[in-house]
Amino acid sequence: MLDAALIQQCADPSLKPAIVEQFVTAAGSNDPLAVAVKSGGRLILVPKATTPDEAMAIVRQYAGQAVVRVGLTQFPAGVGVKDASELKPDLVDPCENLRKGTTMFAKILRIVAKWYGNPKNDDVFPQIFEDAVYAWKTGEFEGVNVFQADDPGKSVMIDNVLPADQDKAGVDIPPADTDAQSVEKSESIGSAEMRIDLSRIGGK
Repeated sequence: MLDAALIQQCADPSLKPAIVEQFVTAAGSNDPLAVAVKSGGRLILVPKATTPDEAMAIVRQYAGQAVVRVGLTQFPAGVGVKDASELKPDLVDPCENLRKGTTMFAKILRIVAKWYGNPKNDDVFPQIFEDAVYAWKTGEFEGVNVFQADDPGKSVMIDNVLPADQDKAGVDIPPADTDAQSVEKSESIGSAEMRIDLSRIGGK
């Protein structure tokens, strides 16, 4: 069990504490010094680290050659890092590891939720969560490297704020677009022509 104070202090505020706990239970480790190394899909046995320095030595030894996961969230060491010397000891600090891990996991949740069309009902959430945990473990979702992918966060946030009808108009782009076109054509021919010119420039 994760300490509630640690979650409150360190975890990404966009994730509910219960989700943070579920995530660490499903994908993380109880040991803040835990290091897991995989190469070609096979687990490499590494000595159990008893100090942060030992843990970091193992991380630096394998980073760049194998998949290295560290700490409470089993954060992927080396994401966005070009050189092993850039790896910081905060990877094995429980608070920092939880902060980095939950921030990254929140992004992956948003990527998966967007793929599902950002559904509003809670029934779909367990499936989204499961897919996000799988993506966290494998590093991929629908062929996308989730750790390097852009965060679609803003659009998801906007969708959650908008009332339902506007929301749909924002998500279902093709129908919304054609409706807008027909409205514009009937209201003002000038603006409809403008739209056509612009789409030509876009090379359609």
